[in-house]
Amino acid sequence: MAEVKVLQGGSVKSTDVDTALFGTRVLGRTLKDAVVMYEANARAGTAKAKTRSEVHGPNNKLWPQKHTGRARMGTAKSPLWRGGGVAFPPHPRDYSYHMPVKARRAAVRNALYSKFNDGEVAVAEGFSVDKPSTKIAVGILAKLGMGRSATVVTDKLDRNLVLSLRNVPWIDVCCVKDLNARQVLLRRWLVLTPAALEALKAQFGKTEQQAS
Repeated sequence: MAEVKVLQGGSVKSTDVDTALFGTRVLGRTLKDAVVMYEANARAGTAKAKTRSEVHGPNNKLWPQKHTGRARMGTAKSPLWRGGGVAFPPHPRDYSYHMPVKARRAAVRNALYSKFNDGEVAVAEGFSVDKPSTKIAVGILAKLGMGRSATVVTDKLDRNLVLSLRNVPWIDVCCVKDLNARQVLLRRWLVLTPAALEALKAQFGKTEQQAS
């Protein structure tokens, strides 16, 4: 069991959540592999530098090979010279790859377990549903003491909440279906709506119970 802060009716209380739904121990290697995969998939892969064959300039030999008292040298496009080509330069490439679906799900489940186990999860209600309100949203996070670095999770896309928090530094908003291990671990705190907590239990707790 893990203690979770609950903001309800303007007051902060605490309740216990059964962490066995998400796992029994932290799988460090699985989490690391998942985070590396998501970081690699986010890379643009557009780094490019020119080789000596691509640098603009003449190809003539700068001075005779021998009897000048200087080191032998060919074209000014040599990597040894300023403005020359680069030896073994980077080229545009695709860094993306994919872990198996079961491994990705296990990583999300284990990331959630680590957050619950470390006491870095809260459940909050009261976010504005009629119109965007940064003041209300930030105030809720401030009451929980989680306003400096948090991921707010909803059961489905909440456009008003996204607009409310999109300009707040170090605060992210996502729904349960878009949650991944990297996003769970990216921010220190995980703030869930009551509906999101039930959705997480249903989506990620079910497999763990069946496995046990």
